[in-house]
Amino acid sequence: MISRRNLLNVVGAAAVAAMATGMTATSAAAQEVTLKLHQFLPAQANVPKLILDVWADKIEADSDGRIKIDRYPSMQLGGRPPELMDQAVDGVADIVWTVVGYTPGRFPGTEVFELPFMMTDARAASRAYWEMFEKYWKDTDFKDVHILGAWVHGPGMFHTKEPITTPEDLRGMKIRGGSRSVNSLLSELGATPVGMPVPAIPEGLSKGVIDGTTIPWEVTPALKVPELVKNHTEFTGNALYVLPFVLAMNKDKYESLPDDLKKVIDDNSGLEFSVFAGGTQADADGPARQIAVDMGNNIITLDAEQTAVWKEASQPIYDQWVADMDSKGIDGQALIDEARSLIDQYTE
Repeated sequence: MISRRNLLNVVGAAAVAAMATGMTATSAAAQEVTLKLHQFLPAQANVPKLILDVWADKIEADSDGRIKIDRYPSMQLGGRPPELMDQAVDGVADIVWTVVGYTPGRFPGTEVFELPFMMTDARAASRAYWEMFEKYWKDTDFKDVHILGAWVHGPGMFHTKEPITTPEDLRGMKIRGGSRSVNSLLSELGATPVGMPVPAIPEGLSKGVIDGTTIPWEVTPALKVPELVKNHTEFTGNALYVLPFVLAMNKDKYESLPDDLKKVIDDNSGLEFSVFAGGTQADADGPARQIAVDMGNNIITLDAEQTAVWKEASQPIYDQWVADMDSKGIDGQALIDEARSLIDQYTE
């Protein structure tokens, strides 16, 4: 027979064990995964404000707070923008948003979307980009990371101190090019291409390192470009260029998540997110353009005939790119044809 004192001890021990079990279960239910999201733009810029924060907030809400995403704008975790992809691979950051072309030649196939006058609509091009990413590059070029989204921005264009209407106007100018292909076009037309990440543009313009830059409208307010230059050249129909982006996650971090949290990530990633992101960037072009209009800046809109002159001048860039891809064992012309076909198919 158990004495009263021993009975109390047994009951007490059982209560403590039950309490510990309950605390463990509660702790598991409230488990937090904290992910570090790193990118190169200021927090108030359109991409972090309208896309990355929206995405991160949705992840946090859909996970009932079990996933927390800490946001680090303006390279606050250190390094330079071209290092972001390696930071995702190495786990310096759990998630990065970056320009694929910041590491020229590393992801050669994606350059098909950087070619001059390839893009007509950001949503259509982003859909085409995601489809081709899944078909060609997911398990090859991007095998070291888990890609959450892949998209392009709205039409890239010139923002310059002196007006640009014809290709000849570029001669002697120092222009920050948005991609390897745009830099090749600038060289072809007699300009001096200057490579620099987007955050360096304001200083480059103010110090005279560059005479102008190629970027889409939407990012100009965050960089104060309409205050630093007074001329803006847009094209009709096809855009001068666009840049492919990716939202990339450290592969081990993704694989370490429990299945239900992986599902939260998966449900908010992929094709539809990519189209949303590309479309959101393009939609932000209008309000940004209006700022330059209100400031009285000179906006030059080239008509279809004028744009055709630029398209013809860009043909050598296509020839060079196809030859470069062929040397790497990649059928560049087939990628061009497929990208154009998909963009046309998805353009409403």
